Amino acid sequence: MGLNGCCSCVKYLMVLINILFWLIGLTIVLTSLWMLTDPTFMLSMTQSYNHYHIALYVFLAIGILITLGAFFGCLGVCRESQCLLVSFFCVILIVMVAQIAAGAWAFHNRNKLDDMVRAAVKSSVQEEYGQSSMSSRTVTFDTLQKNLKCCGADGPGDWATSRFNNVDRTNIVDIAVSSMNVLYNIPESCCKEDIKDNECDKWRNLKFGGPLNTYIYQQGCVDKLIEIIYENWVTIFAVTAAVILLELLSLTFALSLCCAVRNQHYKA
Repeated sequence: MGLNGCCSCVKYLMVLINILFWLIGLTIVLTSLWMLTDPTFMLSMTQSYNHYHIALYVFLAIGILITLGAFFGCLGVCRESQCLLVSFFCVILIVMVAQIAAGAWAFHNRNKLDDMVRAAVKSSVQEEYGQSSMSSRTVTFDTLQKNLKCCGADGPGDWATSRFNNVDRTNIVDIAVSSMNVLYNIPESCCKEDIKDNECDKWRNLKFGGPLNTYIYQQGCVDKLIEIIYENWVTIFAVTAAVILLELLSLTFALSLCCAVRNQHYKA
């Protein structure tokens, strides 16, 4: 004997919510895989290479859990199974707690965002760009400079003390002294779009401490990257809050259906 009355309406709402969860989970999984395999994804520049991939694997795990929870929820509602509904409740509860924890951490550290992004971009310029072991990072930073029309972390001068110019960064004092009155190269991606390749090769050879020419981007990438993050900050939190509210609603419905199914079994 199936559930009826108000419980029947809750069942239909649960199916609808779980379809939304399935779409959300699948979107997260596909986005995570895309970000893991696409080296041109600019968001990777906001943190260190290892931390970025750890965050993506966590993001991927959340997407898989949401998709799995949606499967448990739909099947549990259709079969009126307490076991599956409890499984759905547990999975969605874990995801919701993880989201709240991540949101609380991001809100608590929002004032440190500038320093975190600046440190990550600076490290990419000084340590990682142009290194054979970090080829994906090089491609990402070239894409960043072309799309944001910027050069270096704080400006083109950052490249003077970079490993890209074969600078040994084991001794920062020696770097500062030896870099004076010498020429250094900047990546081709620092050249403006309307500059031809042969002209770019000429103008991307700069003198340390000298004036910058107008053929290259003169603004650093850090400020532009932080600006983009802040522009989307409210949207990210709004979407996260909406998903959490949807999860809370689904947990309430799942608990109600569990109680209804149990009472029905007792009456039977």
